[in-house]
Formats: sequence, C-alpha cells, structure tokens
Amino acid sequence: MIRYLMMAVFVGAMALNVGCASKKKVDVGDVESDPSIATKDMAFDPMGSDSGAISGLSSVNFAYDNSTLTTEARRQLAGNAEWMRNNPNVTVQIEGHCDERGSIEYNLALGERRAQSALNYMVSLGVPANRLTIISYGKERPLVPSAQSEADHSRNRRANFVPIPAR
Repeated sequence: MIRYLMMAVFVGAMALNVGCASKKKVDVGDVESDPSIATKDMAFDPMGSDSGAISGLSSVNFAYDNSTLTTEARRQLAGNAEWMRNNPNVTVQIEGHCDERGSIEYNLALGERRAQSALNYMVSLGVPANRLTIISYGKERPLVPSAQSEADHSRNRRANFVPIPAR
C-alpha cells in the first residue's frame, strides 16, 4: 500500500514538473524604469458611477430577476452617452451586479445580461462599441452588504459605469 502511495506521489510530481517545464519563463526586466509600462493616474473615481463622484455618469438599477431597462434607466443611459461624447478619450467598463439572492452562477449570468443590455442601449444612442466593455460581478460586490429590505436589494441590482484611463 505504501509503495503504491509513493508511486502515485512520484507520478504526480513528474506530471507537475512536465507541465511546468513546457511554460516559457519571461524576463520582464526593470518594470519601473520602462517607459512603455509606465503607470498612469486614473482621473476618475475607481468606484465609477457607484461613487456618485463622477458628475454626469450614473449607475442604473434593474427590477428583481430582470435585465430589461426601465424608462428611468434609459434616461440615465442617455445622460451617460452624453458624458461619453464629452469625454471622447475614455473607455467605460459596464459592471453588471445583482442582489444576494440566487446562486453564484445564476447571478453572474444575470449580471452579464444587465451589463450587455446597458451596452446595447448605449450603442443605439451612438456610443462606439469599442469604447465600452462589460464584466459581471454577480452578487460579489454589493453596495449594501447583507441587504435586509427590498430597497437595499434594489440598490444592489445595477449596472455601474467605471471609466478606464486611456493606455
């Protein structure tokens, strides 16, 4: 029995070594002095429209278990499209969020549908699609952790807009 266990450990270690040996090592050099990798300060709040600190850029909310844009959401997205016209060198990431109810997998898919719905409407308003990206956080980044009331849940069901600095 011990012999088989030792053999399994040896075979596993060899497989891991072979898998790692096929990967090339990359010398990244001195990152701090390389001008092509210089970091840029973000001119916008990294929390995006959730922060309320970016005038003219708003988060939009959704009904429970839904990715359909309300009349109010469409009005807010029109304002976001105007903001993007006034900031032509900025790309915006649209984050899809959900409340804490439902499975992780379901909420990731729903968050993606919400972000895609907002992106599609922004494109219909003339925002170039190449200036928008989407990501879903599902229920992983609530505005109101451990929401108890429907009002708290509704604040977590949103699409948030985060400006990404030009590269």
